[in-house]
Amino acid sequence: MTEFTATPVQLDTEAELDAFIERHECSLVEFYAEGCPLCQAMGPVLGNVARSTAVAIGLVNPRDDLELVDRFEIQSVPTLVLFRAGEPIATRADGFLGGDEVVAFLEANAPVTVADGD
Repeated sequence: MTEFTATPVQLDTEAELDAFIERHECSLVEFYAEGCPLCQAMGPVLGNVARSTAVAIGLVNPRDDLELVDRFEIQSVPTLVLFRAGEPIATRADGFLGGDEVVAFLEANAPVTVADGD
């Protein structure tokens, strides 16, 4: 059984990220940078998505961790990576997304999990 949280979880290290991904059947992780206005604007959106779906949401700032950036092919921020069973299954790197766009992304890639949160 996966632990459900109704708010995004800050992940400070690659080990925390890996544990978060493994702990949840389905999770969405935002890769962000401090000082990025688009990333900051995503915060409230992801909070709303966390409360309205059964998808666990994590936040990670890869900072200068080039291995983490390479591992998930992060080329811009914010980048959203959707995981199922510990594996990345979909990515969005389109800048700011509204709540409806994030939910549509989740529904397209993890519809059963999104429906569970309604």
